[in-house]
Amino acid sequence: MPVDPNALATWANAVTVGRILVSPFMFTLIPNDSKGSWAALALWFVLCVSDVFDGYLARRHGTTRSGAFLDPLADKVLVLGAMFTLVSRGVFGIVPVVIIATREVIVSVYRVVVGSKGVSVPASRTAKIKTLSQQLAVAFALMPLTAVDYTWTWQALLWLAVGLTLLSGAQYAVQAVSPKKGN
Repeated sequence: MPVDPNALATWANAVTVGRILVSPFMFTLIPNDSKGSWAALALWFVLCVSDVFDGYLARRHGTTRSGAFLDPLADKVLVLGAMFTLVSRGVFGIVPVVIIATREVIVSVYRVVVGSKGVSVPASRTAKIKTLSQQLAVAFALMPLTAVDYTWTWQALLWLAVGLTLLSGAQYAVQAVSPKKGN
């Protein structure tokens, strides 16, 4: 049975809110050294997969306005929280994380502003790949096998995420200033 687009209490939203609520616990599992953690990696994997699961539930039962707001928020809380935790632990450098965070804030504010005018801004394909590269960068930084001996893996993924962050941000900017069809 399809859900009302204005509904708050949906299974997809429950999974999304769960991701937000569990995220701070995830951050505490990130070790104070750069050796990685199997426990942190396992929880990271569960939280990232739950994003796919809440998307499946939303597509199956119907999307909601609240879900359209909450899902990207959960992604940002999880990814940026983990990245800034890794910065505080001396694993990630501050520059790539600030670049990523700045784009995320700008696009989120843009979505809220145009959303208040009834315009939806769905995630682009580039933005979805960007999110995956961010998730993989964190995963490889948390995995004990790659955290120390193969740092190039997560460093390359982090800088790939920066490149995709800038590209998707530029795509949204072009979309924002280009003339709308039918006007």
